[in-house]
This record gives sequence, C-alpha cells and structure tokens, in this order.
Amino acid sequence: MFLGTVSLPFLKKSGVGSEQKVITGNEEPMRSDWAQWPDMEWVGPGFWGNRLQDWQLRDGRVRCSVTAPQRTLYCLTHKLEDREGGFETSVTIEWLARSSSPEDQIGFLIGARAGDDPVDVSFEDYRRDTIFGEGLKTGIQGDGRLFIGAHSSEESIDNIKFIRLSITAEPIGGNYRLNISASDPKNGSVLTELEANDIAPESVAGNLALLSHFPAEKSQTEASSVHFSNWQISGNKVGFHPGQTFGPICFSQYTLDRGILKMTTQLAPVESINGHTVALQVRKNGRWETLQEDTVDPLSRTAHFRLENWNEKRDMPYRITLTLPLNKESKEYYYEGTIAANPVSSDQLKMAVFSCNSHYGFPNQEVVDNVGKHDPDMAVFLGDQLYESHGGFGVQRSPVEKAALDWLRKWYMFGWSYREVFRHIPSAFIPDDHDVYHGNIWGEAGADAPVEKGWGYDSQDEGGYKMPPEWVNMVQRAQTSNLPDPYDPTPIGQDISVYYTDWTYGGVSFAIIEDRKFKTAPKNVLPEEANVVNGFIQNREFDIKKYYDIDAELLGKRQLNFLDDWASDWSNQTQMKAVLSQTNFCTVATLPEGSILDRIVPELPIPGRGTYVEGDAPTTDMDSNGWPQKGRDMALKKIRKAFALHIAGDQHLASTVQYGVDEHGDAGFAFAGPALNNIWPRRWWPPVDADHKPLPGRPQNTGDFEDGFGNKMTIHAVGNPVQTNREPSLIYDRATGYGMITFDKKERVMTIECWPRYVDPDSNPEGQFDGWPIVISQEDNYGRKATGHLPDIQIQGLPSPVVQVYNEASGELEYAIRISGNRFKPRIFDNQVTYRIRVGDPDQDRWREFEGINSSDEHPIVCTF
Repeated sequence: MFLGTVSLPFLKKSGVGSEQKVITGNEEPMRSDWAQWPDMEWVGPGFWGNRLQDWQLRDGRVRCSVTAPQRTLYCLTHKLEDREGGFETSVTIEWLARSSSPEDQIGFLIGARAGDDPVDVSFEDYRRDTIFGEGLKTGIQGDGRLFIGAHSSEESIDNIKFIRLSITAEPIGGNYRLNISASDPKNGSVLTELEANDIAPESVAGNLALLSHFPAEKSQTEASSVHFSNWQISGNKVGFHPGQTFGPICFSQYTLDRGILKMTTQLAPVESINGHTVALQVRKNGRWETLQEDTVDPLSRTAHFRLENWNEKRDMPYRITLTLPLNKESKEYYYEGTIAANPVSSDQLKMAVFSCNSHYGFPNQEVVDNVGKHDPDMAVFLGDQLYESHGGFGVQRSPVEKAALDWLRKWYMFGWSYREVFRHIPSAFIPDDHDVYHGNIWGEAGADAPVEKGWGYDSQDEGGYKMPPEWVNMVQRAQTSNLPDPYDPTPIGQDISVYYTDWTYGGVSFAIIEDRKFKTAPKNVLPEEANVVNGFIQNREFDIKKYYDIDAELLGKRQLNFLDDWASDWSNQTQMKAVLSQTNFCTVATLPEGSILDRIVPELPIPGRGTYVEGDAPTTDMDSNGWPQKGRDMALKKIRKAFALHIAGDQHLASTVQYGVDEHGDAGFAFAGPALNNIWPRRWWPPVDADHKPLPGRPQNTGDFEDGFGNKMTIHAVGNPVQTNREPSLIYDRATGYGMITFDKKERVMTIECWPRYVDPDSNPEGQFDGWPIVISQEDNYGRKATGHLPDIQIQGLPSPVVQVYNEASGELEYAIRISGNRFKPRIFDNQVTYRIRVGDPDQDRWREFEGINSSDEHPIVCTF
C-alpha cells in the first residue's frame, strides 16, 4: 500500500479505542513511496498535512504549495517512543521559494506533542499531537545554515536548492546527541553538518513531521515553498503503529427510512485518480457482494449510495471498497461497519444527541467511549460540527477549490473524532452557521450576502450566505446527503439545495427542519432606529416586544406546509414523534444587564457550585429562534399537533423547557443539548423576585419565565457553566457533554438525559447534569388546556390506531396521535364548533370517519374494523 515496505490494513475498528499491534525497531522502517501515486491533492493514508490544501503530490514528490508559517506534514504510522534508543530520518528537498532569511526554515519537526498548554493536558493522543503538536525544529535555514533548535552551523551552503537532509540521534549521558547533515542527493557527498549534544530526552519523544516554516510577515501564500521526496524513518526508538492511518476512506454515515438505505461515504481527495471506483458491499454467505458503485464527487469528495427495498429485519455487515489504479498497480482500501436492524419491534429507541464541536477537546475519545456505554440506536449531530478556528490557521474562503479543502480538513477532524459513534448505527447531521463559515446566519431563502462589505457583521447582518453557493452545496452534500429524500427538493436562491425531510426509524418519526435557511435577517425588517448588529439591538430604548407582527419569516411557508403534512402522517408504524432542528424556539440566555452584544460571553467568570449570579437579564439574541416571535408561535402550534418533542443544538447551554404560546405550558417540550466543546458558554441567571415560584425542589432559575422577546417558557433544567475543579477548565467548567433521549413506545414516555462529557455512565450512573433525567409523557407535548372533550372513542379490531381530530369550522387538523390501547377521549379547545374524527391505520389505509361531533354528544363512538 502507500508506504511501500509497510502494509497498512484498514481495520474495522481502527484507530484509538481499539487494540493495535505496535512494532518497534529497525525491522519496520518508514519509506515513503510517493512515486507510485499519481498527482493529487492529498499525500496518502499514512500522512496528515496541516493544512490539507497546502500539501499535494506532484511528479512523485510532496509539494508544499504555500510559503507560510508552520506548515507540517506528519507521519501517522511511525513515532518516536518515550524510551531510550536511537533513530534516523532523512528526506530530499528541493527549495522552491529562494530565501536568504535565517527565519525561514525547511526540515523536520521532531518529538511533536500537544501537551504544553494547560488546555491539552488530559488529551494525550497521536491525533491531537498531529494537529497541535509542538516539537524540536531542525533543518536548513534560508541563509543556508543548518540548525537544531537554537543551535545553528557556522558554515552555510551557497546552493540549497537540492539537498538531502539527514538526522541521526543517539542517547548520551542522559541526553541525546543529534547530528544533522546536508548532502548532495546525486553523489551523497556531505556539504555540511551540525551536532548538538544537549538535547533533552523529552524533545525526541513524539510524532515526526516535515516542516516548511516562513514567518507570517514574509509569507507569499501563493508561492510553493518546497518539494520533499524519499522520506525515511528508522531506528529502535521508532514505534510502528499500522492502524494509525486516516483515509482514503474516512468515514460513512447512513439512514434507513421506509425500506430505503441512503449512505454517504467521505473520502480523501482521490477524485483525480483515473478509473477509481467506490463500492458499497455487504457480507452474505461468507462473501462480500457489491450492491452499488459510485465515483468520488470532485468538490465534497463523497460517494453516495441509495438502495430501495432494504431488508430492515437484521444487522447487515457492510464495507466500502475503494479501488485506486496507481502508477504501478491497483490498490484496494476498505472501511467496515454495520447497517443495524431497524428496532421497530423494540419497546424503546435510544438516541444520542450532539452539537457544537470545537477543537478544544480533540480527539474527544472520552466522549466516544462514554457514549458507547449507553449503546444508542441512532445518533444526531445538530449543528456546528466544526468551527472556523478548527485545527488552527483560520479559514480560506477562496478560490472555491481551496476553500473546499480547507473545510474538508476540519470535517475530517470531526470524523476522526466521532466516526466510531456512527459506524454501526444510523445518524443524521444538520449543518448550522459555523459549518458554513458564519458566526450567525439568516439565510433569507438563499440570498447572496454582500461580502464586498467584508466577512464580518456588516455582510452577515444583511442576510443570506457569504460563501459561494457551490461551496454551500458541498457542505450540505457532505453532511446531509444521507438523509431521507427531501420533502420538496426545489432549490432556493442561488440554486442552493434543501434537505428538510422526515425520517422514521424504530417507530419514531423525526421531522428534520432547516431553521436558518429561510429566516429573515432582522436588520432588513426592523426599523433603522433598532440599530441591529450581529442580531442584537444596540438601541437600549427600542422595545422588540412591540414588533410581534413584523413581516419576518422563521421557517418559511414551505417548511410550515411540511410540518402540517408531517403532523397528520403516522404511517410506517410511527408510534411517537420528535422535531430535530439547529436551535430551540426561545432564548434561554442571560447577560449582565445592559449588555448589547454577546461577545463578552467567553470572558464572563464561571461561578462556583451553589452560587446564583446576580445582575443578569434575558437577552434578545435574534440568532435564536425566539425571534421572530410570530414565526416562532406559528411553528410551535404546528409541532404540538404531532405531540412532538423538540430536540435542538446551537445554544451551548443545555436546557429542557416547555414552550408557551398563549400561556405558559400550552405547547411542547424542548431539549437543547450541551456543547461537545464549548467556545461560547452561555448561561441562564434570570432575575427573580419574591413572587417567583421555581419548580418544586428545583433551583430559582426554573419555573415560568419570559425570554427577552416576551416568549413564554417554563424552565425545567439548565446546565449552567460551573467550576468543576477539573482540568482543563476550559472544557469542563463550560458544561460540555451530550444528550441521550429514550423513546419508550410502550409506555409513551420520553426520558431526557444530559451527561457531562467526562462522566463514565457505568461507574457513575447518577452523574448527569443537575436536573436530569427528565421524563415526560407523549401527551405532555400538547400542553394546551382543553375546554372540553368529545365522546369516548372505543376501537375494536385494530390495536393502537391513529386518531386525527379536525376542526370542521376551520378545516384544520387539531392534532393527530397514535394511541396506546383501544380507547381515547379527544380533547377539544372550542366547544362552539363541530369536529371530524378519523380513526385508522395509515399503513393498511383502513379508516373510519365521524363527522359533526361536538362536546355535547354523550354516547361513545364505537369504531369497528
């Protein structure tokens, strides 16, 4: 395979968390065999480039295509172990960006580790070292002098364009002696060398990388800096870790819905290799059988599979096979997983809930390990799977091809962390604002944000998308193309695709909505006097509560129509329902009173346990779905018709609330999960007076409140940031974690769990955030008080039927529900009108209808099938 003499099998459970054979000593050297690969925008499965777009293969050599600071290319499979021993490493360089500065450096990064910063101390892992490692720099400077850390040679080389750099290291007197030499790559004659005898042992333990470093003030980012070729690593200090590869098959995610399997496989940039194929295979009768083939999409680097009439009744092992015709021979790579049996017959369905994944906790192994102990049936990632800062270097916004590679590096980091969560279970992803390089986004149905005003608030507040539409579609293709087919696939403005849909799995139907895409930018509809900046009103005298009837969209008419249809549709054996979205429909957040922007959030002090923070007030952050209020209420009225739980991400503050439209508690419950890694630790410390009544036995910040927009909400639990006395505090004090929701289809209850990321649920089953678990019944999700009831419905010959109740005056659906048992007494909310009732089974298309029913009817309705 890629490393020539080293075989790198892609194992089913590869990576950290599974046992890997570690081979040490000279018998397993690393020798790059780049010449067997054609030109491509990637360097192979045994390597990781920082940044991805800066390292390519050209004519059998690795090119660093920018002249910029801190560019590194890591070897993943070989590292310097933390033990005594010697090693050698060498590489041939062609210096492309001629320089005379001693600050410009080409060579090696030795013993790279990410552990010096207090943020990093708890996450020792080769993946983290690869992204954030710092180590001993050694190589050749722009002035032709060799260097080892702070040591540099007196002699310089006049012509440094073509040389071979070689390093040898051996222990001596408690330290290490390092020798670096520069030689003529044609005849091997040594041009100059440098030796250092005072290298500490910890400086030569860790990862190894090639280095191209040109300080930022002198960088010429469009000029290639160096070609590397023939990199070798050997020695008895070198450990070989064959499972530590990434790509060319990175990960796969899938859904199973109504007998249709949809799978998206994320690949490395191998699309330019002529004749490549990607195949979905399943194991039958001891053999792998190919079901479908695809090629790699040239921008998203994904392959897609869609199969109908899937047998949902049993687990099915699958593998993705990538065939790459290389220069010398064709190679095959594999990625294995399981397409799980649809648990429709099980009494319970368990869902893992994630959002807001910054790189602070990368590679997040504790999350993966602890989530696995819950044994979830499915996983949902509800936005901000990555941030602009992910992995360092900021963002590259143009040209589109480079911007795509920039995004893919961050997306690969996400998959490198979490692919074991969704390798064997179905999963759904919803991109949010940071996934498309926005701080906040008001999509305006696909408008083009005016980036000529810059990439900050000025363009963002105008609404629409700042990045090009083909780039936005690339993000959505990578994250959402495994979802069930869209309800209405008609693109929005700029031909940007949509993905809102419903997904029925395990007897639970999930409406997946896009609550940013159609949303109106507040600056475009509020009076100029409001002075909106980043969704916050700067005029302290402006009363947003007076603008309830403003002409502003939240979900848009298309998605409201979708929710109408979804609320009435209980086909495919649906027993319960939930809505998945990017953010919740209220603003559970406070800031120090008088604050007009939330940029202060990361600097706010974290209180100790038991402290109630005084002086805060609810915010009016129009990035939340508390605004526009009227659009929020319209959405909630439709969602409650399905008795659906709302599950969301985005807020960086875990909460369980019950919504109110006309009065507190008249709509459904919502769970906003905690952030996986919290860059924006919001909090909820509302002012309370003597008349406030918290929920029984709960803190003062629970109970009935109004958010800054006047929306009614009943707070049941909030996971505020709090001092944990754990390190790194940047992660643990910011209330990071994940959610776990169990739908009990037999008892018709939903159990909401909220877990800190560091808690082992096996050894500490009581270790959830304060206030959880919370158990709600299905009917709690329509909390509106009834004004009366229709006659008792008694069903014979059809177990657990669907009941739909329509208001005959308006013609609208009041609600629909699949009942448990054979009796149901419908609630009504207007005693002056009559109702139409439908009872039946949508999967069999068997229905009974009863018209003209009102609350004065005394006789039960007997419905026989």
